[in-house]
Amino acid sequence: MAQESDVAFLEYVIKALVDAPDEVKINRTVDEMGVLLTLSIGSADMGKVIGRSGNTAKAIRTLLRVVGMKNNARVNLKINEPEGAAPRERSTKSVDEAMEDLKI
Repeated sequence: MAQESDVAFLEYVIKALVDAPDEVKINRTVDEMGVLLTLSIGSADMGKVIGRSGNTAKAIRTLLRVVGMKNNARVNLKINEPEGAAPRERSTKSVDEAMEDLKI
């Protein structure tokens, strides 16, 4: 059970954040790079888990590293995009276009 305390921790945190805890699925794999936890959640809960500017996800990853250090393991988190989720909008402007927009 000591090796899988990272899964129990992640499951506890994520289920406390989301509206659909029954849709939370965590897959744990171990290789030479360490432990990889792959998280799948409902599309409606993505924003809650990622947070503004990714801050919630960064905090969860930091806490997982601490849990991993306690067990002498390197723990990484991958958050799967939900099936059928709308692609996130990203700025596709070049640096020149962005600089042009700043001119008043």
